[in-house]
Amino acid sequence: MSVRKYALKRLLVMIPVLFGVTLLTFSLTKMLPGDPVTFILQFTDVSEEVRQELRAQYNLNEPVWKQYLLWLGDAITLDFGESVISGQNVTEELVSRMPQTVLLGVASFVIAAVIGIPAGIIAAVRKGEAADEVSRIAALAGIATPNFWLGLMLILVFSVELGWFRTIPPDEPLLSVASLKFMLLPAVTLGTAQAALLMRLMRSSMLEELNKDYVQMARAKGLPERTVILKHVLRNSLIAVVTVAALQIAFIVDGAVVVEQVFSWPGAGRMLVDAIVQRDFPLIQATTLIVGVTIVLANFAVDLVYSLLDPRIRY
Repeated sequence: MSVRKYALKRLLVMIPVLFGVTLLTFSLTKMLPGDPVTFILQFTDVSEEVRQELRAQYNLNEPVWKQYLLWLGDAITLDFGESVISGQNVTEELVSRMPQTVLLGVASFVIAAVIGIPAGIIAAVRKGEAADEVSRIAALAGIATPNFWLGLMLILVFSVELGWFRTIPPDEPLLSVASLKFMLLPAVTLGTAQAALLMRLMRSSMLEELNKDYVQMARAKGLPERTVILKHVLRNSLIAVVTVAALQIAFIVDGAVVVEQVFSWPGAGRMLVDAIVQRDFPLIQATTLIVGVTIVLANFAVDLVYSLLDPRIRY
């Protein structure tokens, strides 16, 4: 099967998955106690007529199944309505916040890859030596450390004690030097656990490949050890790492909600927390849906890369 046919097949599989994501997103939002109208009018004495008009504005007086269909129709066109609290267009709010979260996620993944993959290679090649033991202990510590605690410790040490970083985001463009410098601590916080996971996975994959016959054959032919490791073993070991990449993206999204709150980073994760507290249903639904679709698309991209690295997957 060609790459094009395989991609088309995976796209067709994505359709029911995306439908499930929309249904789950809408259902979970409806399970939250209270509704936007109750939250808005909790300190206001208004007539029942005004209350019903406001409910009709957000289609809350319709049956649940009809509310879902109306919302789905708008979501397909990226029209998520207006925020219940701020009154601003939800799509515009998302567009203004997503670049911060995406940049933070990319930076954390780069940090994780730069640290985790080389450390995993070294640990596998130096199995049983000091470098292997140190990397395994570091990986265990990285996985076990909660994001919020690590973030607070980094703020305490590097911002409060040493004064190397600001404690609040600078009021400057996202790609400015000041903003990128401030983003370093949140990125390290998010990337630490990812680096630990990548290291452990890279190490186990490398050790498995090193024991295979083709490696012994390559060595018997007199190929330099560096060539055997980097050209043959590393390529095959990366298949497992690429497979986990989609799960890492999901972890970034989940972790961003906590990390953005700790560092006051103005991203979509922090906006989602505020929306949940304020029962801003349109904003909650839009943010959750975008996150879900992003994870589905990431899995699709990983499937394609996986099929390129190992053509047997397409058959």
